[in-house]
Amino acid sequence: MIYCGIDWAEKTHDVALVDDTGRLVAKRHITDDTSGYKILLDLLAEHGDSEANPIPVAIETPRGLLVAVLRTGTRKIFAINPMAAARYRDRHAVSRKKSDPGDALVLANILRTDMHAHRPLPDDSDLARAIAVLARAQQDATWNRQQIANQLRSLLREFYPAALDAVAIWANGLCRPEARELLKSAPTPAKAARLTRAQIQAALRRAGRKRGIEAEADRLRDIFRGHYAHQPPLVEDALGKQMLALVTQLEAACTAADDLAKAVEETFPQHPDAEVLLSFPGLGIQLGARVLAEIGDDHTRFADARSLKAYAGSSPITRASGKKSSITRRWIKNNRLNHAGYLWAFSAITASPGAKTHYRRRRDHHGDWHAAAQRNLFNRMIGQLYYCLQEHELFDEQTAFPTGLAAAA
Repeated sequence: MIYCGIDWAEKTHDVALVDDTGRLVAKRHITDDTSGYKILLDLLAEHGDSEANPIPVAIETPRGLLVAVLRTGTRKIFAINPMAAARYRDRHAVSRKKSDPGDALVLANILRTDMHAHRPLPDDSDLARAIAVLARAQQDATWNRQQIANQLRSLLREFYPAALDAVAIWANGLCRPEARELLKSAPTPAKAARLTRAQIQAALRRAGRKRGIEAEADRLRDIFRGHYAHQPPLVEDALGKQMLALVTQLEAACTAADDLAKAVEETFPQHPDAEVLLSFPGLGIQLGARVLAEIGDDHTRFADARSLKAYAGSSPITRASGKKSSITRRWIKNNRLNHAGYLWAFSAITASPGAKTHYRRRRDHHGDWHAAAQRNLFNRMIGQLYYCLQEHELFDEQTAFPTGLAAAA
C-alpha cells in the first residue's frame, strides 16, 4: 500500500509517497500548472495508482485546481486540517522545525497510521458542488452586505440621524434601493433639508418605486426638514463624502447578493434532492441550497443521523473528567450549516404546528432558553431530513410530529 502526502502552496507543491513501513519511496517538487499536475499523476501511476487500486492522497485544502485534478477517478482525497497536521509534525521531530518536504511526508504518514480517523472528501455530484459554490457565495455576500450596512448605520448616527428616521419604517432599511438613492441625492443633512418634493419623488422613481410616491415624498420631506443637531459644516461635508463611499460599497454588495440569489434560484431546483429539502417547513430555496451545499448529495457520507447532527453542531456533547461531567453544546462544527439550521428552526416554528409545539414544550416544560430550544428543534428536524434524503421521501407533518403521541405525553 502506498500513501501520498502533498504540501501545497501558491506556486509549487511538494509531494511525498511512503509505503506500509513508513519508508519514503518517492518525493517530487512540482509546479502549480498543467505540466506539474501531469508529473504528479505520472508519479502516482508509476507507483501503482489505478482505478482498481487508487493511492489515497492527503492535502491541507479541500478546494482548488490541484484537488479537482486529483478527484478524477476513484481516488480518495483527505483534506487534513492544518492544525491537526501541525500536531502530527511533533511526532516526527522535536525541534518543531517546519519544511515543505517534511510536511508532505507528515501528511503521507497521517494516512499510513490514522487514515481511519479522518474523513475523505465526499463523492458529491458536479451539480451539488456547483450549488455549494453559489450558496456559499450568496451567504458570504449577504453577510458582507449586512456588515457594510452596519458600518453605514454607525456613521449616520454620528451626523445624519434624519436618514435613519426616514428609513426606519422600511424592511431592510439602508439596504433598500430607495434609501441608497436618497443618500446619493442628499449626502448631508443640510442638503437633505433643501430637497424639494419633486426631487424626492424623482429619487424614489429612480429606485424603482411604483406606488405611494407622493405620500412617501411628503413623509420624507417632513423628516428631512425636522430639527436635528448638526456637525460643523466642514466636518459634515467630510462625513458626507465618507458616507457616499460606503453607499457605493453597499450598492455593490446588494447587487452581488441579489445576482447570486437569482443564480441559486435557477440552479438549486434542478437537483434531485431539492424536492425533499423544499418539502420541509421553514426551508425555502436559499436556505435549502445552503443545507444541501454543506451536507452534499453523497448519501454514504454520514454513517447515521447522529453523525450528521454532530457535524451540524445541533446535538449536545458530554464532557467528563474524573467525577465531573457536563453536557454542553458543540463548539467544533460546520458553522455554515449551523447558521442555516438556526434560521431554519426559527422559520419552522411559524411554518409547522408540530415544530411550534415542540419548541414550546422545550421552553415551558424543560426550561430551555430560546436558543437551546431552537437548537433542539433543529437537531430533531435535521435527523428527519437525514431519513428523508436516504429514502427520498417528502416531509410529512403527522409522521414528524405525531399529535396523538404528544397529547398522550
